[in-house]
Amino acid sequence: MFSFAHPNVLYLLLLIPFIIGVHFIVRHARNRRLKKFGKSLNTESLMPEVSAYKHGVKLTIEMLALAFIIIALARPRAGAKEEVTNVQGIEAVIAIDVSNSMLASYNDDPRGISRLDRAKQILEKIIDKMRNDKVGLVVFAGEAYTQMPITTDFSSAKMFLNSISTEMVPTQGTAIGAAIGMSMKSFSPDETVQKAIIILTDCEDFGDNALEMAKEAHKNGIQIDVVGLGTTKGNMIPLDRTNQSFFVDEKGVPVVTRLNEDLARSLADECGGLYLSGESSSVVSDLNNHLKKLATSDFEKVVFSQSAEQFPIFAFLAIVFLLIDLFILDKKNSWLDKINFFTKEKKGASK
Repeated sequence: MFSFAHPNVLYLLLLIPFIIGVHFIVRHARNRRLKKFGKSLNTESLMPEVSAYKHGVKLTIEMLALAFIIIALARPRAGAKEEVTNVQGIEAVIAIDVSNSMLASYNDDPRGISRLDRAKQILEKIIDKMRNDKVGLVVFAGEAYTQMPITTDFSSAKMFLNSISTEMVPTQGTAIGAAIGMSMKSFSPDETVQKAIIILTDCEDFGDNALEMAKEAHKNGIQIDVVGLGTTKGNMIPLDRTNQSFFVDEKGVPVVTRLNEDLARSLADECGGLYLSGESSSVVSDLNNHLKKLATSDFEKVVFSQSAEQFPIFAFLAIVFLLIDLFILDKKNSWLDKINFFTKEKKGASK
């Protein structure tokens, strides 16, 4: 059996015929321009070092390399698909704030790592501890979107997590209520499974119905845990990683963003959850211990063995073809000119 973890990536293979088509159009236009200088025999003598076939060879090698890269990104799997096993766990949807304020430092050091990077560090460690659970990802700013549906594929969860940035949601703001609502829709309909929403945010809520949505989640038996990122002292929001320029308001004054701990605690208290500071060194263990208190339920889990992953093979082939392409030049091989493949030595010529 052969399958792909991310089959949609294979649509990128359509780039190959497009690139080939553009190449031949460019070559055809080049040849037409060359004809203005005379017949092909005359123009070839003016370009003695240019190979007539190397461009085709290089194009073929480059397209093969591109094809292997795309296939590797789609994460092909072959053969050993593990048996479906019954495990005991919970469902957890992680809602991560991607508003611009998450670019500010997560602690009192204005040059510390960003709140978003700190959130990724925490989540990666949490996901490592949720081996028998189901996890989903929601990103939010002024609006909320499902980044990854509820799944047991933790490798994909980490891959999606690494790709999260503040550019994912075009509408700015911190719509925590929308994030809770989207998270509730991401769970499976199985009412016997315990569910939890983990929100990582600075809680600078902009007037949406966060507490109302938290109450709705509590009615549906969903626990909400909140990890607060940032400090009450506040920090400016850098425009880039150099920390040389910052976001300013309409008056030109740098914007200072602060952690709203009161709202963060209220959201967690409303749903029997836990509020934790993102600065705490024990935030991962504390959150994991709290999640373990939830009753686990049986559900099926499909696990792919490591031997089933085939992307290293395609990644290796892509590297090989790219290296070959580096050593193939457009000009002719001078050593081939010294070899005569077709002229026969006449009999008696040595006499």
